Amino acid sequence: MSLALAPLDVSVEVEASLPCRKFDPDLWFSDSPTELELAKSLCGDCPLRVECLAGAVERAEPWGVWGGEIFERGAVVPRKRPRGRPRKEDLARDAELRVEAEARLAANGLAASRSAVRLAA
Repeated sequence: MSLALAPLDVSVEVEASLPCRKFDPDLWFSDSPTELELAKSLCGDCPLRVECLAGAVERAEPWGVWGGEIFERGAVVPRKRPRGRPRKEDLARDAELRVEAEARLAANGLAASRSAVRLAA
């Protein structure tokens, strides 16, 4: 049985403390980079963050914030960029954030190999 489909024994109290249950669910699927960063920060204290992220990686979620990471087209992206051509300093920052995202995934045991988790370039 995959981790994504494993039954969860979640009590009502734990479920009530999940940020995705307390706040507007649209926040986790927003088009606004600022709102997505807020959703990521709300995931930080979630007791199911690691399981949520593992399930999203396994399912290659097409978009949204899952387990404190932003997914776009089934890949983890360090941040959502606004439309248009990125500035050079934004490209440099994205490279740094990509390394940070890889480190967070590795810390959660989700990036044992580069093929296990695809990070958007």
